[in-house]
Amino acid sequence: MQIHTVQRGDSIWQLARRFGVSAEAVTQANGLVDPNKLVVGQALIIPSSVSVHTVVPGDTLWSIAQRYGTTLQELARINYIRNPAVIRPGQQIHIPQPNRPVIEVNAYTEKFGARGVALTNEIAPYLTYLSPFSYRVQTDGSLTALDDTEVIQAAYNHRAAPMMVITNFEDGTFSTEIAHSILTDSAAQNRALANIKDTMKLKGYMALNVDFEYVAPDERELYNRFLQRLVDELHPSGYQVSSCLAPKLSADQQGTLYEAHDYAAHGRIVDFVILMTYEWGWSGGPPLAVAPLNEVVKVLHYALSVIPARKIVMGMPLYGYDWTLPYVKGNKWAPSISPQEAVERAAKYGAEIHYDSQAQSPYYHYYDERGREHVVWYEDARSVQAKFNIVKLYQLRGVSYWVLGVPFPQNWYVLKENFRIKKLL
Repeated sequence: MQIHTVQRGDSIWQLARRFGVSAEAVTQANGLVDPNKLVVGQALIIPSSVSVHTVVPGDTLWSIAQRYGTTLQELARINYIRNPAVIRPGQQIHIPQPNRPVIEVNAYTEKFGARGVALTNEIAPYLTYLSPFSYRVQTDGSLTALDDTEVIQAAYNHRAAPMMVITNFEDGTFSTEIAHSILTDSAAQNRALANIKDTMKLKGYMALNVDFEYVAPDERELYNRFLQRLVDELHPSGYQVSSCLAPKLSADQQGTLYEAHDYAAHGRIVDFVILMTYEWGWSGGPPLAVAPLNEVVKVLHYALSVIPARKIVMGMPLYGYDWTLPYVKGNKWAPSISPQEAVERAAKYGAEIHYDSQAQSPYYHYYDERGREHVVWYEDARSVQAKFNIVKLYQLRGVSYWVLGVPFPQNWYVLKENFRIKKLL
């Protein structure tokens, strides 16, 4: 594939003719609702089997690498280019044929019933794990019920392993009190463990994901011991155990979200960790890219210093946010927006999409019917390709998506072009 950034005057018909593909193929690859409405700055996937690129004025080796989903270093290597900063119009650049590495892919879902089944049927072919969110642990060790039977069966139908998720979530946030009870009360912990094992066996789960957040800092070692106990109890039955980690930059990072998340211990204890590398830009905060790559890489650098790459799964968002400006802390929170809806909204309001080269994320401004200025940050084919390049560069175990139910056809196309998905079934 190639990734093309829409310029003024572009049309699907013209692009299809230029790149030698059908207009229908371009429309389908991008999930375009109305192919006649393109937005300047919009990223489009162009299905392609091109093996040679002819340099045109304005090309750089980096931009060519981004376009074909490879790296500047790889292009320089196979084309024997000593100075990557110097290429000339008319020069033939050989594009490496994709050697797709195998990775694991997880996705969380909060959709159940008929909608959840339909969504699972659509996305599970791309997944190693499907993680229904979530079984909420109570202070006494009991678990809230989850209507997950149908989506689990749908996951099995597509060879996606269901992964049970347990959280200390309550009333819209993560509860320090619930975590405290499970970590300090042996009776509650025993009951929780028995309920987890019974549920996994009854429902057919193949793995467990522990997402305990806002654990009290002084209970860090207790949390580590709880994870070790889960591993000791579940491994003999063939279950895998994973944990979620807040995006830390150092072992001693301050804050209740971070302090009890011991990267080195989790990396030693569990089968793999999921780094929650998103929400720099969040609904109640100032406008930012949700998962700016420059910040994600900082987290990965620390994680890789204490956890083997084969145990690291990088979190990725399937959504963006639309902030009303000026941002004022405490005002109405920004609503989430799907990447597909973001482009449609840009078209509606005549906005031009820009791309932040540092964050590797698209954004744009627009004015609504009431004259209020907005800024939208979201994900597109370019931003996910940039993240996939990092996964390949660091040879990570895989990626994990939050959360299904947000239309983003480009992501799944780019995913399958970059990787082969490991299946456990």
